[in-house]
Amino acid sequence: MKNIVQEDIRKPVVDTRDKTLLVITPDYPDEKNRYIGSVYVKDQVEELKTFFKKIIVICPVLFSGKIMPNDRYCTDYQYDNVFVYYPRCFFIPRLIPGIGYKRKLDFDFRLHAILNCIRKHEIGFDLIHAHFTLPSAHCANVLKEQFSVPYVITANEDSGWLQEEIDLADPRIENAWIHADQIMTINGREIPKLKRYNPRTIAVPYGFIPKYSPLDMRRCREDLGVPLDAKVLFTFGILQKRKGLEYLIEAMDIIRRTRGDVQCYIGGRAEYEKSYETYLRKRVAELNLEDRVHFLGFMEGPDIPAWINSSDLFVLPSLEEGFGIAQIEALACGKPVIATRNSGSLEILTDPDVGILCERADSKDFARGILLGLNRTWDPEKIVEFSGKYRGDNVAGIIHSVYGEVLFRKR
Repeated sequence: MKNIVQEDIRKPVVDTRDKTLLVITPDYPDEKNRYIGSVYVKDQVEELKTFFKKIIVICPVLFSGKIMPNDRYCTDYQYDNVFVYYPRCFFIPRLIPGIGYKRKLDFDFRLHAILNCIRKHEIGFDLIHAHFTLPSAHCANVLKEQFSVPYVITANEDSGWLQEEIDLADPRIENAWIHADQIMTINGREIPKLKRYNPRTIAVPYGFIPKYSPLDMRRCREDLGVPLDAKVLFTFGILQKRKGLEYLIEAMDIIRRTRGDVQCYIGGRAEYEKSYETYLRKRVAELNLEDRVHFLGFMEGPDIPAWINSSDLFVLPSLEEGFGIAQIEALACGKPVIATRNSGSLEILTDPDVGILCERADSKDFARGILLGLNRTWDPEKIVEFSGKYRGDNVAGIIHSVYGEVLFRKR
């Protein structure tokens, strides 16, 4: 794992089985997974829960009168030794354009919601893990002052988002990084940016959970109604502009001129950018690709491994990805990945035997990469072997060693 974690971490023996971990995150799936924002955080908690007596997750939710999907579906729940709370509050979402980031921070009441939740439920904790700088790491910094408890950050932001936060030069952001007991980036390329604020900065990736593994392609296709004789492309995620899906659609228009056997399936829905999904569907109609590009809508968690395994190639045309966890889930199923040169894909697809990198926002080059991938014979076993370093239990072990180091230093 040394190629992922950029520094050695001492691993002192710190028994955390009698301790409580507080996880602060701006998104967390509801109990029935009708809302799946930041599902990778829940997957990580699943791997970490065996190390702790209790894990508390606090995820502030914008009060929207049930308009927003998380406000509609997310209510407090418990599973195993994990307790999840969704306090309601007011703040200005990052996705709303035209309002300066600093102004948004001045009207963000998620810290108050977290503090009220802690008091209301009499929550005690020994360590804080904050996902994203805003609001989580800022809140963790305040909690550290009030409760004398250390905190670690996972900086989940992609490169552009992180640079936005740096450019703000806001003390709430900078102090969150400076006072952190450890910062973990999901992408090693971001380490130098954050080391300017805190030398305790390393790279630790996301991990995939056991359900992502090779399955019989024919059976998956039969179960899903996918043509057995087709060449199948698959991608999934929240439908938003940064995913660059219009370039995939335009690439399909190019591909059909030389191959008539390629089918493309796009899983997911637009949670916030509804107009983008409308635009994508309109683009498919304009190019007369309705018989080749298929929108699957919201995907239940158990269906995703079957869809990956039914495909020949997993495709990711993103303009930017901090990491792109879907890529490692595809690799874990033995599927090659065709992706753009975004920071996450550059971090993951380091071996030409597991995928092909293409230029961003370039339909012709993406079509070239897909055609190369379809014409190549891949080694699924080698791809699965490559993915092993991203196994959830391996990554959880690294994170737990980070926790141990932080708690050791506090003694």
